[in-house]
Amino acid sequence: MSNPTPKTCALCDRAVPLTFHHLIPRKVHRRNHFAKRYTKEKLAQGINICRRCHNGIHNAHDEMTLAKTLNTLEKLRRDAKVRRHVEWVRTQKK
Repeated sequence: MSNPTPKTCALCDRAVPLTFHHLIPRKVHRRNHFAKRYTKEKLAQGINICRRCHNGIHNAHDEMTLAKTLNTLEKLRRDAKVRRHVEWVRTQKK
């Protein structure tokens, strides 16, 4: 039996509709650095987050930064810009 789809955002914990965020953005998948170092399965990994958190991540950092240095949920949670945005998102209405 597979794991059920999460019902809350992996970053802000709000119970709202979720989007899929690739931990290594799709835009860089074909670049040699990533194509040579990661399997297709690793490149496909991601997290379910709300649209506000998703937009905040992409507004705070470019794809290369996300791919090289913020490519796990733990790293995203530790990042000051993302953390500040998530704290704001938690205060918003659904």
